[in-house]
Amino acid sequence: MSFENYSRSLLRYPDIGFSLDLSRMNLPADYTGTMQPKIDRALSDLTKLEAGEIANPDEGRMVGHYWLRNPDLAPTEEIKKQIIEPLTAIKEFASKIPTGEIAPPSGGVFTNLLIIGIGGSALGPQLIYEALGEVDGMTTYFFDNTDPAGMDKDIDTIQKTDGGLSKTLAIVISKSGGTPETRNGMVEAKLAYEEAGLDFAKHAIAVTGDGSKLSNFAKEEGFITTFPMEDWVGGRTSILSTVGLVPMALQDIDFESMLAGAKEMDEYTRSSEIENNAALRLALAWYHEGNGKGEKDMVVLPYKDSLVLFSKYLQQLIMESLGKAEDLDGKTVNQGLAVYGNKGSTDQHAYVQQLRDGLHNFFATFIEVRKGRSKSSRTVDGTNTSADYLQGFLRGTREALYENGRRSVTISIEEVTARTLGHLIALFERAVTFYASLVNINAYHQPGVEAGKAAATTFLDLLNQVRGHLTADHKSAEDIATEIGGNPESVFHALVHLAANAECTQMRGETAAEDSFFL
Repeated sequence: MSFENYSRSLLRYPDIGFSLDLSRMNLPADYTGTMQPKIDRALSDLTKLEAGEIANPDEGRMVGHYWLRNPDLAPTEEIKKQIIEPLTAIKEFASKIPTGEIAPPSGGVFTNLLIIGIGGSALGPQLIYEALGEVDGMTTYFFDNTDPAGMDKDIDTIQKTDGGLSKTLAIVISKSGGTPETRNGMVEAKLAYEEAGLDFAKHAIAVTGDGSKLSNFAKEEGFITTFPMEDWVGGRTSILSTVGLVPMALQDIDFESMLAGAKEMDEYTRSSEIENNAALRLALAWYHEGNGKGEKDMVVLPYKDSLVLFSKYLQQLIMESLGKAEDLDGKTVNQGLAVYGNKGSTDQHAYVQQLRDGLHNFFATFIEVRKGRSKSSRTVDGTNTSADYLQGFLRGTREALYENGRRSVTISIEEVTARTLGHLIALFERAVTFYASLVNINAYHQPGVEAGKAAATTFLDLLNQVRGHLTADHKSAEDIATEIGGNPESVFHALVHLAANAECTQMRGETAAEDSFFL
């Protein structure tokens, strides 16, 4: 690898301290030329998306997350107001928390935050809190699943803090208010507050759609306030909407800098000059390495503890957007780009051995943060600092992979700030949009997720039927399946679940078919 080739493959935005290094992707010199028709379409599609063209034909919706950081792009004055007006309300609300103007009924000030959401409604705020929010803002906890043990653990931890739940502000985040995991989390939280002798509503706010089930519930119960969540923002791209901005404001994070950072990256990556468009070049690299079919996984390795959740965040953004059975023409394509990873250098000790010497079914994405620490550096080995070692492990791993034919992308930022996190979020959002166009799919619907929700509802219906057919008599799964006209294996799983949670007794036979269940 010559330095000249490296220099040609390095895209830099000096004004924002960002660079994208594709030198280890081995893209052919004429690659963009052969892809020009697809590139022209991708640029055109993104222009139409930002102009408000219907981008999710399944639901007849526009997709407007790019307007959130530049309201002037909004296609109507009404939508522009929907973006701008909540910003003022969020800042005003957040300013009243530390002063006690908005306070717990017991007095004092709110010191803890409990965020109740699922998917993008939790993962975005989790990423931001992990990256930026643990120094000055409110201590934050998350109900991001319907796991009762996990919720119990968080409540127990909160109750050990000064003031416990009485000083904890809960944010319930759900566009519809009907998402089961979020609804369950809210119900569990409400019961926990009540068990502590507290009125949940006087400690709660909601981020939700106008007229949703959650909006109506918040009004009926008397929540402190609600903030709007628009239907033209999808969950996995909602991090810079009220979903992320409300928690950020309460955590004393400069969300305006994050919006500005995202806007800066948007502006850079509108360029029709391919060599200057980082998001388009990134999408083209994904396309080339996966042969336009996602044949290679992407391993994300951020070399900074504060970005530990970035790979998880990208996993949802990319896989939910690009994992589609059909293309826009109705042709079965089974597209996707699998994403996994964790932080460097910690996880080099977990899976780099396979990355270098095992299956060649991936490419790596390194995230470099150039500045080691905000404090003055100290040496740990002669003249070397801990930051020197972190850089050494990044560069060494990158070269060790490349020497063995493994490709990689390296993205570099100066330090992790609200602004630079905005750069990264926007970069990958736009790369996803470009890539979806290159492979001719709809990035903004999720039929597979909806199918999973429907299957869960079917099981819950079965579970309730099984409950109704349990008696003091010993019955096998096949006995109850015959009674309700169900599948014996599904009935067996329902019975084992009920037994594990003390709703019935299980007597094991030699095989599962011979197990019996009774009250």
